[in-house]
Amino acid sequence: MNVPLSTVSPKVDLQGLINAIAQASADDSMINPLSAAQWDVLSPYLLPVVMPAGQVLFTQGSTDRTLYLVESGSLSVHFQDDKERLRLAIVGPGSVVGEGAFFSHRARSATVQASAPSKLWSLPALRFTELSNRQPAIALGLAMAAGSVLAKRLGNRRRRVAAT
Repeated sequence: MNVPLSTVSPKVDLQGLINAIAQASADDSMINPLSAAQWDVLSPYLLPVVMPAGQVLFTQGSTDRTLYLVESGSLSVHFQDDKERLRLAIVGPGSVVGEGAFFSHRARSATVQASAPSKLWSLPALRFTELSNRQPAIALGLAMAAGSVLAKRLGNRRRRVAAT
């Protein structure tokens, strides 16, 4: 018998996120890696995050590995380097944040803050592990899409700071 673990939530409506990914035009936007049926399977693993402008999502140096998919709004990515210069990037709908720590198991490389009211979907590392065990094809598709965003950011010197 395949009984869901308590970490999985009830199915949620991800149509806004799917539309944001489809309509995104930024260089570091995510591609849609999943079919409609696969999004339905993924939905219970994602948790909604609604942020007012100014709220901090995570801070530089924190060790959380949660991956965030951006449905709406705008997020500011910033950090202080050893020379105290503030560097900025903006992440919008249809992209992800937190992919650097998600893949590297290292501390966050920057602080992310909502610069406008935003709606995100979080995928904590524990839920991703469960997804990987139960639905490996969906987990792989999502990981490849997030990895693609990371590769785009690392390949673009100006956007490199957005790899969080």
